[in-house]
Amino acid sequence: MFIAPFVPSPAQVIEYMLKMADLKSGEVLFDLGAGDGRTVMLAAKSFGARAVGVELREDLAKKALSAIHDSGLADRVTIVNGDMFSVNLTSADVVFLYLTTSANEKIRPKLEHDLKKGVRVVSHDYEIVGWKPVKVETFCENPKLGYPSHTIYLYQKP
Repeated sequence: MFIAPFVPSPAQVIEYMLKMADLKSGEVLFDLGAGDGRTVMLAAKSFGARAVGVELREDLAKKALSAIHDSGLADRVTIVNGDMFSVNLTSADVVFLYLTTSANEKIRPKLEHDLKKGVRVVSHDYEIVGWKPVKVETFCENPKLGYPSHTIYLYQKP
């Protein structure tokens, strides 16, 4: 089921989000709607995490797999070409979202069911209605210009 368009997050925003989520070496990150794989690759390369990207679109999943292979990250990064609603998230330490508010509402019951206590969920620009964020920050890509600015929501499963 298609629930959000592919809009790539800028690298500086991804890095900020992963720092905000306190992603640590050896932890497992899931990116739901992984697109071209940039988030899972950065998580592995810069943070030492193991990462799983879930991408419905076959063309994007293939592009991500190719980039992961070319970067030598295939031992730490996996791409699942499939539906995020059917992936088992029980091994997640951090979940990365850049969906939409309505998509976050649709995935929320799965997150509530699958995620273990303490898992951090970081969302780019869109809140998870009904959840109380631990932290909400604004990140500005170009402070000199004052834009574009991004709202980052951090949640933790109680």
